Amino acid sequence: MPAERPTVVATSGGWTRRERGGIDWAGTAHLAVELARVPSGRRPRLTYLGTAGGDQRYFSGEVHAAGERAGFETTVLDLFPMPSLDDPAAHLLTQDVVWVGGGSVANLLAVWRVHGLDEAFRAAWQAGVVLGGVSAGSICWFRGGTTDSFGPVLRPVTNGLGLLPYGNGVHYDSEARRRPLVHELVGSGVLGETHCSDDGVGLVYAGTDLVEAVTEVPGKGAYVVRREGGEVVETRLEPRRLP
Repeated sequence: MPAERPTVVATSGGWTRRERGGIDWAGTAHLAVELARVPSGRRPRLTYLGTAGGDQRYFSGEVHAAGERAGFETTVLDLFPMPSLDDPAAHLLTQDVVWVGGGSVANLLAVWRVHGLDEAFRAAWQAGVVLGGVSAGSICWFRGGTTDSFGPVLRPVTNGLGLLPYGNGVHYDSEARRRPLVHELVGSGVLGETHCSDDGVGLVYAGTDLVEAVTEVPGKGAYVVRREGGEVVETRLEPRRLP
């Protein structure tokens, strides 16, 4: 039973750190599973892609452990040095949720296109597989956003998958250069309307409509930045607090 409409949960969150090391899935990831409408009696199927971080094997181990604690049937799809599954596109269509980790969105997009995953993700999204992720794993679903993929100085990336027809700004409250660059890019027309998230905040899309902002952390915000009458206007959205 897939999601009711093509669904994306784009976040600056998704993980929480355990006191004695390792990670657990946080509220925005659990919301993605909820939106997938998994039939009762079986575990949610979640595939993780760490392409943006170079498929770090140690972190894949943490993802598997977090999935066991959460009750997920977890798969990791690696692309280095070659795809770890015979048919990644077919595999994605069997999943409830696909979650993409952070790192270099520019490298992620290039590698995905080499392997045809750009079209595979579009097919999965249209079939009701919930797509989600954090940072680079958020920006990738949009037309573009701000990134440190090219070096310490943030730059625009404008060749995202474009499932969502907006720009995307992540880590809006924790990295000082993010907000002014979003405003600059929207003002100059490099990015169109841009949706932004503070750390711990997720943006939920049904089809291409932004239907809700949610947060794992109290006091955080989401923002819509657009150009109106020659000026850049930022509107804050108050997120719903997740359990």
